[in-house]
Amino acid sequence: RLPPPPICPGMECAGTVRALGDGVGDRQIGDKVMVLARSGLWQEVVNVPASQTFLMPEGMSFEEAAALLVNYITAYMILFDFGNLRPNQSVLIHMAAGGVGTAAIQLCKTVENVTIFGTASASKHESLKENGVAHPIDYRTMDYAEEVRKISPKGVDIVLDPLGGSDTSKAFNLLKPMGKLITYGVANLLTGQKKNLMAMAKTWWNQFSINALQLLQQNKAVCGYHLGYLDEEVELVRGVVAKLVNLYSQGKIKPKIDSVWPFDQVADAMRQMQEKKNVGKVILVPEAPKEESKKEEN
Repeated sequence: RLPPPPICPGMECAGTVRALGDGVGDRQIGDKVMVLARSGLWQEVVNVPASQTFLMPEGMSFEEAAALLVNYITAYMILFDFGNLRPNQSVLIHMAAGGVGTAAIQLCKTVENVTIFGTASASKHESLKENGVAHPIDYRTMDYAEEVRKISPKGVDIVLDPLGGSDTSKAFNLLKPMGKLITYGVANLLTGQKKNLMAMAKTWWNQFSINALQLLQQNKAVCGYHLGYLDEEVELVRGVVAKLVNLYSQGKIKPKIDSVWPFDQVADAMRQMQEKKNVGKVILVPEAPKEESKKEEN
């Protein structure tokens, strides 16, 4: 849903209010806020509607605030609004060490006795276990569906699917009766820095398809989620953010920052994600953090 190039990306950011438009009464100059927008936030100064800003809770850093909205709103609405996550259920989280994955793990832990399966490369498994994933699975060397079945022969209650293509079919087949599959991305389309038309065609061809009658016989649900298309649902999103701020203030969730990069190293920051090295969120800041500047001077 981006405008045509040239374009500045960025769906979320955090900062301090420097000026107010006419008629804005619920914000003050100096307020520390998180911002959610369709694009355009990789800038030092941004101009956004007041309704797209959310007050940062006490004690939250700007880096954490910039890491909260997209990942945690997505994870929350997938798990609770669509998934109806309840105690004693099981969840499969793909890309479990990424931004949404990390948020989903933390949110699962706010519910009693939830068993988490998480796919990630082997180097990230120790970190995942420390964060609460009972069963990390190396998707590069193992068939994750087989690994899940070894531990839970009936499958799982909820699958979070950011992959698309044939993985959505595998996810649907892994659901227990009354299970829910929530698809929220098509990462299989992206195979590197350049467009791979063969990979895109293959993913499109293998995309999962099912009709209402088939669903009726399966006793399963398929849901689709895209935060970018909820930008006009102001009250809905604001209600979710209020719940997330409350959970943060209680110490139940905390955005995990993988690394912080200045704007002039944006290519390196993107490479960190493309090469799947990150555990948590990759953050951009206008200038190099002061600690790093001191290290360079020394």
